[in-house]
Amino acid sequence: MKTFMDKDFLLQTETAQKLYNDYAAATPILDYHCHINPQEIYEDRQFENITQVWLGGDHYKWRFMRSCGVDERFITGDASDKEKFLKWAEVLGKAIGNPLFHWSHLELQKYFGYHGVLNKNTAEEVWELCNKRLAEPDMTVRNIIKQSNVTLICTTDDPIDSLEWHKKIAEDASFDVKVLPAWRPDKAMNIEKPTYPEYLDQLSAVSGIKVATFADLCKALSNRMDFFASMGCCVSDHALEYVMYAPASAEEIESIFAKRLAGNDVTKEEELKFKTAFMVNVGKEYAKRNWVMQLHYGCKRDNNTPMFNKLGPDTGYDCINNYAPSSEMADFLNALNQSDELPKTIIYSLNPNDNQAIGTILGCFQDSTAVAKIQQGSAWWFNDHKTGMQDQMISLANLGNLSGFVGMLTDSRSFLSYTRHDYFRRILCNLIGNWVENGEFPADYETLEEIVKGICYNNAVNYFGFDLKTC
Repeated sequence: MKTFMDKDFLLQTETAQKLYNDYAAATPILDYHCHINPQEIYEDRQFENITQVWLGGDHYKWRFMRSCGVDERFITGDASDKEKFLKWAEVLGKAIGNPLFHWSHLELQKYFGYHGVLNKNTAEEVWELCNKRLAEPDMTVRNIIKQSNVTLICTTDDPIDSLEWHKKIAEDASFDVKVLPAWRPDKAMNIEKPTYPEYLDQLSAVSGIKVATFADLCKALSNRMDFFASMGCCVSDHALEYVMYAPASAEEIESIFAKRLAGNDVTKEEELKFKTAFMVNVGKEYAKRNWVMQLHYGCKRDNNTPMFNKLGPDTGYDCINNYAPSSEMADFLNALNQSDELPKTIIYSLNPNDNQAIGTILGCFQDSTAVAKIQQGSAWWFNDHKTGMQDQMISLANLGNLSGFVGMLTDSRSFLSYTRHDYFRRILCNLIGNWVENGEFPADYETLEEIVKGICYNNAVNYFGFDLKTC
């Protein structure tokens, strides 16, 4: 029987162990998509206790606690930080088969030197150990990032954001990790939302362009893209409920926009036509700037209305949308490709059933402008567990170019989540190691080193065009 989460955790063969230990383990981390707060990086926050860094805003953990029958008071309610931690420890001890069990223990091992098992019996011990460690000078946010071997972070930022914290970080010579903004214009696209007119007022104010027409909206967004680019941005990101492609004339789009600005609701058909025009416009702008376009879709959000009204979005009440938009995605990419304005694009679906469909779409739009110009993104959200990661990489290998894959992203609000890259790398090395051991790929370690280091780090550096050294 293997030892619990030892140095060879998830590495089943000698080849897997060699790939991980010689190539993957020491490779830096490029965090090209996350939701951490740049203000906390600039201010170099020091957390008071493990609950603040572990449970604050982590809806992955909240969902599991609810599934174990934990009262909401100990999740998002007014229980003390210690009470919340003790409840988390109690349920974590029974989280067999859940990636939270592995993630939590990887974090305890790496950042706190704890190699035991966290459960109801060890909770007090771990609470004291972690809090004592968090009080030490080398456990501030910046030091955690440096310990994690991170070279670059892309946050998630709205077009109206001032990016003041990014500017302050860039001007601080004492911190050499790049922290760049990533463009997330969902609020500018979501014409159906009640707050849309108020958002346009804010966009008008920061851009200096009064948004009274769709053409004005496009100009205001272009203005803000120029500002983001001046701050080092080269990555966009979109949260789409589903991929739409419903083309309409410029006149019809202006009519829909005018209707909404007049205070009227738009129909679902009008919403889709508007969002199609919006996405085509920004896609062309990305191509002009050589930005990467990330498309996240397949999520049905905020399903529990009473809890949404109480807690708001991103609190653990989202699920997979079973809509499979392969034809619409192909039509959307083709609309940009027809005029040679298709940017580098990464496609993520929350639905694992979309893996093969995405794999076939990729091959329709690859060209010589970039290795794997159209990418399938890493297993995302409900899929970033062992099975989901394996399935995504196997599908990509079967239908496309796994060796050109840009690899793992953190997609987290926690500064301790960088161990998810280690988790991914172990799964990657085990997968490739099994192929080598089975005689399905030669034991050509020069090539294997290039592939493993590429997927772990180098491919992302080259694909996004970041000014970083490869390894």
